Parts: sequence; structure tokens; C-alpha cells
Amino acid sequence: MHDALFALLNNISPMTVGLTEHLSAVLVSRELARNEVLLKRGQVCSHIYFVERGMLHCYYERNDVKITAWFMQENDVIISAKSFFLQIPGEESIVTLEDTVVHGISFQELEDIYVKYPEFNVAGRVLTSKYYMQSEERLYYLRKERARDRYLFLLKTQPEIVQRAPLKHIASYLGITMETLSRIRASI
Repeated sequence: MHDALFALLNNISPMTVGLTEHLSAVLVSRELARNEVLLKRGQVCSHIYFVERGMLHCYYERNDVKITAWFMQENDVIISAKSFFLQIPGEESIVTLEDTVVHGISFQELEDIYVKYPEFNVAGRVLTSKYYMQSEERLYYLRKERARDRYLFLLKTQPEIVQRAPLKHIASYLGITMETLSRIRASI
């Protein structure tokens, strides 16, 4: 049931039998239908999730407009970082774009594992670094590159998003209008 997650974690740093058993006991699995809310704005993000199957997007709202901040899919970790790490209400909502299966661990369980199994800190550090660098790279492209280049970068680095996510969310994610996205797609 947690094979993909455990494979990912073992590739980062081999887990002991005790850690594997402990994780198996505390992980919570959820099956979510398309368009189901995993986290609603104003709620505290109490769990960090691994996506086994499906795709989700995270968005915030500005002037009643939903702005996609990121997409997560198979083998990604999904979280509202500020809400989770500070245990405060979040500004983001996380919603499924497809039928989705996730496996999660609560904030307190994660903190307990870091203390009880110090070797797990390596996995936490590696995953945090990975997502921080992806976030930084995306911010660079949104601030520095032209709309066409942003789309081409997405197409090159994450083609599955272009294939699976609704165009309105892709346009929002790239910081462009649907009309601009349509023109870019027609010109390619």
C-alpha cells in the first residue's frame, strides 16, 4: 500500500526496520474523488501527504480569483508549508484534479519520528531542499521570462501537467490569461 512512498524514502536514505514499521503504523491513507478538497483556506494543514495516484493543485484567492500556486502528482509530497510547519490557518486551498490516493502523516507524528528515528531527518532535509529549489526556479521563470518561455519551460520540465490539468489552471499557474495561453499553444 505504501510501496511507492517507501521506495522514495529508501532511495534517499535506507530506512531501518523499526522506522518502516513505525511509519506503516502511523500513515493515514485517503482516497479522494476529482474536485475534492484536501485542505480549505483557513484550516490548519495538519498532515503532510505523499501522492500515490492522481493530481492536485494548490491555489490562493485574490479578489475572488483563484490563482494556482502549484501542481502535485504521483510521487510528490503535498503540503501547505507555512500552515503545516507553524500549525496556523493557511491561505491556500488544495483540491484534487483527478481521483487521487494520498498517504499522510500528522505534524506531531512527523516531529516524533524525527526525534525517535534521527536517520529520518535526512529524508526530510532532502525533500525540503528539492521542493525549495523547485519553488525558487518557478519564481525565477515567472518573474524573468516571457509568457511563451514560461509555457515552454513547463512543457519541457513537467509535460504531464500540460496533458492532465485544465487549461484555466495552467494559465493561472503561469500568470497569464487564457487568451494568451491559447495564442501560445496555437503558435507551437
